[in-house]
Amino acid sequence: MPFMPRGGETRAGISTMWRTCSVFTLWSLVFLTHVCAQSPRRPIFTCGGNITGESGVIGSQGYPGVYPPNTKCVWRIEVPEGRVVVLSFRFIDLESDNLCRYDYVDVYSGHVRGQRLGRFCGTFKPGALVSTGNKMLLQMVSDANTAGSGFLAVFSAAHPHERGEQYCGGRLDKPTGSFKTPNWPEKDYPAGVTCAWHIVAPKNQIIEIKFEKFDVERDNYCRYDHVSIFNGAEINDAKRIGKYCGDSPPAPVFSDGNQLLIQFLSDLSLTADGFIGHYKFRPKKFITTTMPPTTTAQPVTTRPIPLKYSVALCQQKCKRRGTLESNYCSSNFVITGTVITAVMREGSMYATISIINVYKEGSLAIQQAGKTMSTKIIILCKKCPFIRRGLNYVFMGVVDEDGRGKIAPQHFVMAFKTKNQKVLNVLKNKRC
Repeated sequence: MPFMPRGGETRAGISTMWRTCSVFTLWSLVFLTHVCAQSPRRPIFTCGGNITGESGVIGSQGYPGVYPPNTKCVWRIEVPEGRVVVLSFRFIDLESDNLCRYDYVDVYSGHVRGQRLGRFCGTFKPGALVSTGNKMLLQMVSDANTAGSGFLAVFSAAHPHERGEQYCGGRLDKPTGSFKTPNWPEKDYPAGVTCAWHIVAPKNQIIEIKFEKFDVERDNYCRYDHVSIFNGAEINDAKRIGKYCGDSPPAPVFSDGNQLLIQFLSDLSLTADGFIGHYKFRPKKFITTTMPPTTTAQPVTTRPIPLKYSVALCQQKCKRRGTLESNYCSSNFVITGTVITAVMREGSMYATISIINVYKEGSLAIQQAGKTMSTKIIILCKKCPFIRRGLNYVFMGVVDEDGRGKIAPQHFVMAFKTKNQKVLNVLKNKRC
């Protein structure tokens, strides 16, 4: 016969079960209330502001929603005296442009927009940016068209001379000195680093840069890890002397004036040994005394090359003049590429070029999709020089205000062959 509990035992069991359920329900309610109370609300990001403290978060207006058009927002960060500001972008998605002309974020050391640490757009996240003092300024500008979710960045206070995998760069004002990548020479430089060395000489002197060792991730266009050297105190493409990568040390570099800015940037993937470079101050007359003696040959005079189609321009005899060497310095841009599209319009040829290599970029607007790069070129006279779709060429020309390449009959264009590569590589390191 099956076992049947007595009535008292049944009532006691039910009572115990109800007490257990009640306690569990009450505990669950308290836990959920605690979690809800502790869950942080999503911050609301506005256009600019003054931010002080040991650390904080900055986001573009409306982030993570699409940022508004036609705005200029300024954030002023200040950490305690005696510390520096370390800024790291966690997310960035702004309208992409090779020169960041439309939507961009500028980062400055200090509040008076003195030394610019960088201008950023697209989706590339730079490494940590470090101010020279306890203040930093961010400015985001957008034009009439928006194209992304903006940015999210965090900042923190650090000691001025802190070194390690994240921090590098600084002001150099002694007559001689050195600069090197983080971890040099023990191991490879880290991924996701931005370093800026600001070298300042007395007003009557210039600066000479020489790299002793150099090994930075190789890429035909130096799109990923690279070193850029600028005349002056800020990152400005118009004042860029050169952009370097690979494992061959660049030729010695001389400043035009008494200030240079050296920027090293590594992305979040491959790294390499890095580099060590040395600088020294030189008297201004140093460059002229080291240049080869001048000859008595008469200088070649050139007429300004028009940037518009005209009947008179296209009536000239179509004949290529000079060589790669003689046309290199007089050209705004020098590239090799494949003609992808070619459309005739009002006497000119509008072409899209898939870039093989860039030897002189100037202000040419270059678009990037994955690892493929392209640009737009206008052949002012559709049959001079004549190009065919699908073929490879060396293009040398001028750039208009919109960043488009323009080629007139006087410019140099030739079919590209592998044997031209060696000559162009030598010209790339030439100081014009």
